[in-house]
Amino acid sequence: MKKWKIGLLARVAIAIILGILSGLFFPTWALRIFLTFNGLFSNFLDFIVPLIIVGLIAPGIAELGKGAGKMLGTTMALAYGSTVLTGFFTLLACKLVYPILLDGAETAMTMASPAENGLSAGEQLVPYFTLDFSPLFGVMPALVLAFVLGLGLTIINNGDVLKQALLGFREIVNKTISGVIIPLLPLFIFGIFMKMAAEGHVVQVMGVFVKIVILIFILTVILLVFQFSVAGLVARRNPFTMLRTMLTAYVTALGTQSSAATIPVTLRQTISLGIDPRIAGSVIPLCATVHLSGSMLKITACALAVMIMMNIPVDPAVFVGFIFLLAITMIAAPGVPGGAIMAAIGVLQSVLGFDPEATGLMISLYIAMDSFGTACNVTGDGAIAVIVDKMYA
Repeated sequence: MKKWKIGLLARVAIAIILGILSGLFFPTWALRIFLTFNGLFSNFLDFIVPLIIVGLIAPGIAELGKGAGKMLGTTMALAYGSTVLTGFFTLLACKLVYPILLDGAETAMTMASPAENGLSAGEQLVPYFTLDFSPLFGVMPALVLAFVLGLGLTIINNGDVLKQALLGFREIVNKTISGVIIPLLPLFIFGIFMKMAAEGHVVQVMGVFVKIVILIFILTVILLVFQFSVAGLVARRNPFTMLRTMLTAYVTALGTQSSAATIPVTLRQTISLGIDPRIAGSVIPLCATVHLSGSMLKITACALAVMIMMNIPVDPAVFVGFIFLLAITMIAAPGVPGGAIMAAIGVLQSVLGFDPEATGLMISLYIAMDSFGTACNVTGDGAIAVIVDKMYA
């Protein structure tokens, strides 16, 4: 008998619903139990994020460098440029739309009274205890170390032992993400929404969630039309015909939530566009790792929304740097649901100043749209392949 498995998105949705109900009806002592778990999990995330950065980025850069020829170098440049351009497009669109769409959201987090939502006067929602296990090093040192190791391994001739060690460390990091962090995320999100419900913030937050989900879906459609329009201009082909061919990969990615798992379908549909199979066979697997325009769109839009909701100052210059750094950081994101946001946590915390509550909201928003971002990523890979084929076929 085939075992029925609940997907991550469904688990997160269930966690949000149960968290809201629990926050409205649980006694304070029960609420504090889950807040204690959330405090411990947040500290664990702070500890593991620098290790995730080193474990994913260093071997990822090393592997890409070893196989980089002129065509693959062009592919990487196009993919990185597309991802960064998507970040700027999203930032501009959200700066124009959010003042209307999220009007009042920045004050909603402080308006409600806990006493109106089941808490007695004087009661505080605080953990029973906390454990402080500091990271071995900070996020920025981890990024610098990852770049030094990864780039260094692309230029030395006797780095096989170090590379194998990094590949083994990456496997440990991937297992930690897929086997520990991702399974516990629904419980973490449960605690966040439980606390918001108890404090009277949840109605406004859920209203914001629905608005952002709709906006991001619209932005992904606009992005894909733009990407294939550019590819169509370069190759002198109908962009909508090409986009229709790639819809099979889009639908497949909605189910798998993984760019890596969708590679066979993406490759088949790209070849159906008339792309040289040799070029498609090189470009598509590489783009599954380095072309993350859909993930960039989601993270940029969600980060800006969370900053507005949490009254975190938004400095456009800082956000520009965040986009460039995020595009690099996500390159080594593991091919599991939620992998990109886990790789991005360090940048969100170090550059934008996200605290554990902001990080939790960010994760919830991101995972709610994980399928759409992944589908946008893999579909856009076809546009990159069309341009590369025109240049090198």
